[in-house]
Amino acid sequence: MSDDPEVVVQEMEGAAPIDLDHPPTIMSLFDELSLKQHIKRVMHGLRQPKDTGEYKFAMLQIYRLSAPAMAVIVPFFAVLMLAIFGAMGQDATPSKLEVMIVEPETVEMLDEIEDLKDEPIEPPEPIEMEFTPTDAPSVSDVSTPAPAVNQPFAPKPASFDSVAVVKSPIVLKGIIGNRSPGSRGSALSEYGGSGVTEAAVLRALRWLKKEQRPDGSWVSPPVAMTGFGLLCFLAHGETPASEEFGATVEKAIKYLLGKQQANGRFPGNYDIPIATYAICEAYGLTQVPMLQESAEKAIAAVIAGQHESGGWDYNLGPGTRDDTSYMGWCAQALKAGHMAGIQHSDLMPAMKKAVKGFQKNAHPAGGFGYTGPGQGGLTGVGALCMQLLGAAKEKEVRNALVYLDQVTFDWKAPWGARPIYYWYYITQVKFHEGGETWKKWNNVFAMQLVNNQTVLKGAGADGKDIGYWDAPAEAEKSHGLVYNTALCTLMLEVYYRYLPTFKAPKDIDYGDVEVVSSDDVPVDIDI
Repeated sequence: MSDDPEVVVQEMEGAAPIDLDHPPTIMSLFDELSLKQHIKRVMHGLRQPKDTGEYKFAMLQIYRLSAPAMAVIVPFFAVLMLAIFGAMGQDATPSKLEVMIVEPETVEMLDEIEDLKDEPIEPPEPIEMEFTPTDAPSVSDVSTPAPAVNQPFAPKPASFDSVAVVKSPIVLKGIIGNRSPGSRGSALSEYGGSGVTEAAVLRALRWLKKEQRPDGSWVSPPVAMTGFGLLCFLAHGETPASEEFGATVEKAIKYLLGKQQANGRFPGNYDIPIATYAICEAYGLTQVPMLQESAEKAIAAVIAGQHESGGWDYNLGPGTRDDTSYMGWCAQALKAGHMAGIQHSDLMPAMKKAVKGFQKNAHPAGGFGYTGPGQGGLTGVGALCMQLLGAAKEKEVRNALVYLDQVTFDWKAPWGARPIYYWYYITQVKFHEGGETWKKWNNVFAMQLVNNQTVLKGAGADGKDIGYWDAPAEAEKSHGLVYNTALCTLMLEVYYRYLPTFKAPKDIDYGDVEVVSSDDVPVDIDI
């Protein structure tokens, strides 16, 4: 594969037949080979050195094909051998049986055994299988995007010369939650969703598909909006192999890969952590090695930009200004990398430090501020991130939940200047809290969203209905329909996107890193 990133992107376009003289592209992993192509590729691979991907692929295919054949041949020969040995053991002449007559003996009767009553056996108590929750991505406020930085494209990951190229059989339950079709239905039923909410999600996904630009991006700013759009499809369990949305997902991934810079960052401001989150989640769902390298570089950049206090500022810049809105997206990008299996020695310490960063901006009476202790719309950001980072039981989260009791979900009388942004976080906070908190919120927000979606009848490419959301408040209208539609879609996907944190058996495992409770360590608060 060429080291030129533009050539690499061109190589990845389309789904042309596999050329045995060149390593496959990232998305050709999802192409289905014909029988003739399989045979040709296997024969070619057997002639290659044993440490190459072609040889490993050929041997893997031989093992796979031999398994069903052996499953038939072995039992056949076993039956055949039994028949042969049975025939050999038979004598041509009838056997004579010698009979001896024995006089009957008088048997002493034993005491009659008392009948035993059948007593029902109590079944063992059921064991509840609990899983560590995954992170729910949060959406940063993109109202003040920084100018794009003109830096060279990142060098693309090495080709698969010594790696067997096969579709990964790995399924990561932690990252995909309940995203498979069957699991989605169960999760919708368990957590209060319905066919009505799912229909609204599908209309939105089809609208996003229609609005995607030829280069795979959405407007605007394109990197951040492409991250948002991609997250909506990934939350629904869509991959490049999906029938209806596969091409949409593939183009979005290619676009982000092409925009990544040599230092692992993406051009823009909020674009950096948003795109990092999307790439990490895409790798978690597909396990494609080329996405792994991209995700690792992006995660390393986010870690490098973290302040000693645990927070982050615009553009991952240095300093002491810890911006809660920007911190929220960075923290969840790290959690996405962790759940996808990204290996970095400082990843777990960075997640632990992030908890301290949010505690620094928490108000003692409940709530989270912008760059210091405060109350208001960013309360959902701080509460959600602490939940996802294993600190759901800390007093900052408990106080925040009390503060959020006052928030309403009313499209005609929206809460705050940027209600969609605030509701997006608050919906996840209440979902992860569960119980009556979630039930009360869910009874209102879901139907409000469904009823306020703009539906375009038969406007899809296949004649199906599509739909989008505009903002109920004037301040958010400038963000555009893609932004508002993406956040509303992710809200309605909350039922199956992640396991709620209240099902987690314990706080997140940080290995040797201890998560410090604010009850034990004083936090300086300037009021």
